[in-house]
Amino acid sequence: MGTILSVKDLRVSYGAIKAVKGISFDISEGEIVTLIGANGAGKSTTLNTIAGLLKPESGEVKFKGESLIGIKPHKIVSMGIALCPEGRRVFTQMSVEENLEMGGYTRSDAENQETMERVYERFPRLKERMGQSAGTMSGGEQQMLAMGRALMSRPQLLMLDEPSMGLAPILVQEIFDIVKELNEQGTTILLVEQNASMALSIADRGYVLETGTITKTGTGQELLHDDDVRKAYLGG
Repeated sequence: MGTILSVKDLRVSYGAIKAVKGISFDISEGEIVTLIGANGAGKSTTLNTIAGLLKPESGEVKFKGESLIGIKPHKIVSMGIALCPEGRRVFTQMSVEENLEMGGYTRSDAENQETMERVYERFPRLKERMGQSAGTMSGGEQQMLAMGRALMSRPQLLMLDEPSMGLAPILVQEIFDIVKELNEQGTTILLVEQNASMALSIADRGYVLETGTITKTGTGQELLHDDDVRKAYLGG
C-alpha cells in the first residue's frame, strides 16, 4: 500500500508556546494509526494542522503526494480528508439530517443522498432521530452524528479526535467497533484517543507524543506491551 499521508518536521506554535516540535510520521493507505499522549502533548494540534485549521510554523504535510500547507480547510475536505473534532461540535439547533447535509457540502445532491443512506444504515439511531435537533441527543448519539457528518464527504482519510471522550463504556466499545468496520471497508484512519489501550488494540501502528515530540513508535501491539507506555498511559 502507498503512503497516503506524510508529515515531515512539523512545527506549530501558539504565540510563544511551541505545541508541536518537529514531528514526522507517515500513514499508509488502509491503516489505522493512533497518536497517544497526555493532554497538551500536541495531538489535537497535529490533526487541526493537517485539516488546515492551523498554520504550521514550518514543516511539510502531504496527502497522496500533494502539499496541504496553505490549502483552505474546505479544499482539504474535497481532496479526501475529514476531521471528526474533539467535543463533537454538532450544530445543536439543527436537525440530525441538516447536520449530515452540512458534512456533504463538497458533494453533489445525488452523492449526498446515496451517502446519507449509507450513514443511516451504519447508524440506525440517527435515522430514527433524523428530524430531532442535535442538541437534545445524548453524548453517544452526538458522537455518532459527528462521525456520520464527517463520513458525508466520503473521506479516504478520516481523522478522529477523542471519539470516546465522556461516553459510557458500552458506547466506547460501539464507537471503536464502528472505527474498525470503517477501516475494513477501506477508510484509512488517524485516531487521537485518551483511551490508549482501546486505541492501541485496534491500531496497526501508534506514535507516542510527549510535549510536542514523538518519543516512541511501534505497532499497536508493541506499544500495548511496552513498559513505559503501560506505566504512563495504561495504568499498569
